Order: sequence, then structure tokens, then C-alpha cells
Amino acid sequence: MKRRVVITGMGAVTPIGNSVPEFWEGIKKAKVGIGPITKFDVSEFKVKNAAEVKDFDVKKRLDKKAGRRMDVFSQYAVTAALEAAEDASFDMKQEDPYRVGVIIGSGIGGLPIMESEHKKLLEKGPKRTSPMLIPNMISNMAAGNAAIALGCKGKCTNVVTACATGSHSIGDALRAIQYGDADVMFAGGTESSITPLAVAGFTNLTALTMEEDPKKASIPFDRDRSGFVMGEGAGIVVLEELEHAKKRGAHIYAELAGYGATCDAFHITSPAEDGSGAAKAMELAMEEAGVMPAEVDYVNAHGTSTHHNDLFETRAIHLAFGDAAAHLKVNSTKSMVGHLLGAAGAVELITCVKSIENDYIHPTVGTKTPDEECDLDYVIGEPALMPVHVAISNSLGFGGHNASLLIKKYEE
Repeated sequence: MKRRVVITGMGAVTPIGNSVPEFWEGIKKAKVGIGPITKFDVSEFKVKNAAEVKDFDVKKRLDKKAGRRMDVFSQYAVTAALEAAEDASFDMKQEDPYRVGVIIGSGIGGLPIMESEHKKLLEKGPKRTSPMLIPNMISNMAAGNAAIALGCKGKCTNVVTACATGSHSIGDALRAIQYGDADVMFAGGTESSITPLAVAGFTNLTALTMEEDPKKASIPFDRDRSGFVMGEGAGIVVLEELEHAKKRGAHIYAELAGYGATCDAFHITSPAEDGSGAAKAMELAMEEAGVMPAEVDYVNAHGTSTHHNDLFETRAIHLAFGDAAAHLKVNSTKSMVGHLLGAAGAVELITCVKSIENDYIHPTVGTKTPDEECDLDYVIGEPALMPVHVAISNSLGFGGHNASLLIKKYEE
């Protein structure tokens, strides 16, 4: 019999706030964290905007030496993981560390150090390459560094499924607890890849918007949408077996009750045109949770603001929900924070948890006139103030990777 799993702690680093309270305050103020790229000179680039993390100080949670030995994506992950542990009132001294694990993924990993060290190699030769290049670059180091910081000695892995990374990491952590591999898991995603190479690559793929007005750049489902905005940050949740959480008197935010994972097997960058793969992921999540389509209140869409994603995800929601799609509230957090790539799913799951906790569904900020074929309720203009009992968070990654996480208001 599968064990029930609940969420007892959360941590976040985002373009609109470097903690969960700051992030949620930004959400409620409909704050848009998009602006001119400051990380490098964009004079020769067509894309000028990104959703950068602001005023991040790694020393707030890590000592100077530890922080220096990590690339930024690991710094974000460890910072968010430590916040999540504090939020969960989690004390490793009271735990069997071999029953506490970590699954934190990054879609790209340490691209900034890869670029800077490659430049150094070409200009100064191989002897000047940093000995920390490899341990800073490889994507599993977010999980490894978080485990070291927290003292977790259980299952420690990372998932890499492009933009679905954060959601698949949380889904795999759910399974680890359900089937007895662990009692507690720190899970989520992290990313810091606003670099010349990444922006050039995504631009030439025609995935990024060239819109220079930050308020009009990320407008999911709008007829004038023109591509996504690169973002960065991290989202980490503490998942805990229900009886373990109750025994230690943990605050329970919500129950993670369903997970669906599928592949489109269709195209390396485009979702399946009929939405069938993403629909099946949602159906599997509902089936596992024992939830009927009409019981779902809210879907936090992948909603990237690209033509294909928004259209095909709308079709997927219709396919999965049938007539019940008419009553759904659907929004995209990317309208405020841009696309956090490997961190997106985790931050968006946190948004769902806060929506359940606060009976508040944020608007899809900036979106004014939906595309004719995007015909769902995207919460345009004003937030939806309503009880939220069941929510689904969707993530769709290049390569056809689909993940849906279903959370419920916790009930005994």
C-alpha cells in the first residue's frame, strides 16, 4: 500500500523575491520580475530582457567559503533548501539521516562557469582552468551540495528533463516516500543560465520573445504572445510521509496526492499538437489521487507564452477535463517570473500550495486578449478569490517530457 505524502516546508529564490514569503507577496502584488539583462553586455543580442534574481546574497544562509565553491545554480538550490528545512522546523539531529533524501535537478547546470572557463582555456591555456570547473558545472551538484548542507544521507539523485525537471524531481521524490525508500525528501529544481550562450541559443531557436517592454514580454495565451522570457531561481519543497510528519508535529501545507509523467514521442521542441501527452499526464495524476476532473479547481499551466506551448496545452486541458474544463481556473506564473527552466515546476508547485492556503489564484499578468483558440478561463485582469481544494501544476519540457503534480487541501 502506498504511503500518503504531505508538504511540510518550502523555499524559493525567484525574480520577484528570494524567499517564499517575498515571492508570494510579489505574486499578490502582480509584480513582474522581468527587466534588462545585467549579467552580460547585450548590445549585439536581439533579446534584451530576462527575469533575473535580484539582490541575492548567498552569505545570508551559507558561509563565504562554501558559497564560493558553488556555481550560482547550486547556491540558489542550497539557499532554498535551507529555507525549506527552517520552514518545516526540520531537525536532522532527531532523524535517521539515511531516511532523508534529496532529489534536486537542473535543466542546464553550471553553464556560467563552463563559459567563463572555456574563455580562460582559449586565452590563457589549460593550466589556468579552474580545478573547480567540473564540480561546479555538473548538474547533480545542486542535490549534492544541498545534501551536504542539510546532512541528508539517504537517496540523493537529480533529474534532468529540461523545463519539466523540477516537477519530475518532486514526482520521483514522492515515489521514494510512497514506496518506503525514504521518510523525508527535499525536492525541486534550480537554474541560473542567463548567459550569452544560452540566450543566443534560445534566440536562434526562435523560442525567446524580442519584446522590450517587460509588461508585454511574457503574456501566456495572449494573441500577441511572441516567445518566452528566460528566468532563473530555485524552488524546493519538503515532502514527508504523513505519519512521520504528524509524529513530529509538523505543519502540513497540503497533500501531494498524484503524479503523472508521460512522453509525447513527437518532436524535440514542440509539444504534441493534439495535447495528448500532456493530457495523459494530467489524467494519470487525477487517477492516482482518486480525483474526478470536476473536482479540480485550478491548473497552474506550463504557459510559456510561446505560440505552440499555449495552444497545445489548452488542447491538452480540454482533452483531460472534457466538459469540466469550462469551470477550471487556469493561469501562468511565468507571466510574472518568466521561465525558470529546470526550476519552473517547483516554483509553480509552491504557487499552487500557497493558492490552496490562501484561497487566492493569481491573474495571468499582462495577458489581455487570449488567442481565439485559447478559450479557457486564464484569470485575466483580477485574481480569483475562491476556495481551492485541488490544484494541478503542469510542466512540459523539450524532448516531449510531460509532468503533472496534483495537490489537495490536507484532510485527515
